[in-house]
Amino acid sequence: MFSKKSINMCMAHLFDEDFLDEVEFLAIYDCINKKNPCIPYSDYRRFDLDSMTEDECKTEFRFGKAEIGLLAEAMGIPDNFTCSNGTKASGIEGLCVVLKRYSYPCRYVDMVPRFGRSIPELCEIASEVSDFIYNNHGYLLNTLNQPWLSPDHLQSFADAIHDRGAALENCWGFIDGTVRPIARPGEHQKSDVQWS
Repeated sequence: MFSKKSINMCMAHLFDEDFLDEVEFLAIYDCINKKNPCIPYSDYRRFDLDSMTEDECKTEFRFGKAEIGLLAEAMGIPDNFTCSNGTKASGIEGLCVVLKRYSYPCRYVDMVPRFGRSIPELCEIASEVSDFIYNNHGYLLNTLNQPWLSPDHLQSFADAIHDRGAALENCWGFIDGTVRPIARPGEHQKSDVQWS
């Protein structure tokens, strides 16, 4: 893959040698340079899960190191992914790209220091892994007619959540897993905090 810098230098040379006129040069320049900022991703080390601490893993991916391996195994993540543009990533790296992207709203540019990859590469990897997950497990999202969503199971989930201190007795799940206080009692009010 050619870098944006080398393509720009080549275009400048072609323009200087009159192979490109001003309109052609500007059209090509706009196509190449308008999409992503030039981030020095090569200044960062490539992703290595083993070099991360347990706290870093849980903070960035919401899973510990061992849990990431178990998740990859349970989801049938392959050893390697090859994207349509030729970008290659290990299965664990690809899964971590998706986990990081979905664990908290973040931009691809925010992921460059962790993965040492360009924004287009990160985007391709995230798309490839997301497609793999959806193609292999998407049926689980298409219907709520699943055995673990029977009334007995839902009541068991709701009981477990209520037993941990939730005010509601019929809450069986959370949209994104983030726990936030949504109301604070005023003076002389019940002190139970409501959580989203």
